[in-house]
Amino acid sequence: MKKISVRTRVLTGTLAAAALAATVGAVSASAETSETPAAPAAVKVDTQNRNLAQSTGLTIDAATRAAQATLDAAAKAGQHVSVAVVDRDGVTRVLLKGDGAGPQSPESAQRKAFTAVSWNAPTSELTKRLAQAPTLKDIPGTLFLAGGAPVQSKGAPVAAIGVAGAPSGDLDEQFAQAGVAALAK
Repeated sequence: MKKISVRTRVLTGTLAAAALAATVGAVSASAETSETPAAPAAVKVDTQNRNLAQSTGLTIDAATRAAQATLDAAAKAGQHVSVAVVDRDGVTRVLLKGDGAGPQSPESAQRKAFTAVSWNAPTSELTKRLAQAPTLKDIPGTLFLAGGAPVQSKGAPVAAIGVAGAPSGDLDEQFAQAGVAALAK
């Protein structure tokens, strides 16, 4: 067997690596420029499939209108608040910090809305439950202070509005209810 010099082995390895890199680069470049099939315009869902769940929620337009109606009600009363609208899962869809609202108010509004949608009840009612079950306040993301109101469809929660920043929770909740009422129009 013939011995190959170190120089020859290094040169051969370098050429092999360059050839491999050129091949991979060419394949990669052709993949980037090739035509990809267009995605179908609509997906048909089998509504009879028991593995699928269908849910109802507010559109972003409706959530925005409700939030603005809430801020307008607070402004009319001379109050500076923040308002949050969450979906059925407690995910924030709209968060508006009103001019002059305190720095704690956006988070408090979100937590009140989350609490209202979680229990499908106004947070003013939920605060009364703390007397029987004080550990409810330990559930992450909740805030058992008046100011949250659920949005319902056929009695089931589909969203909630939370308000924070007014001098009392009763006022916060009054403004949240104005946002809920705006959705009925």
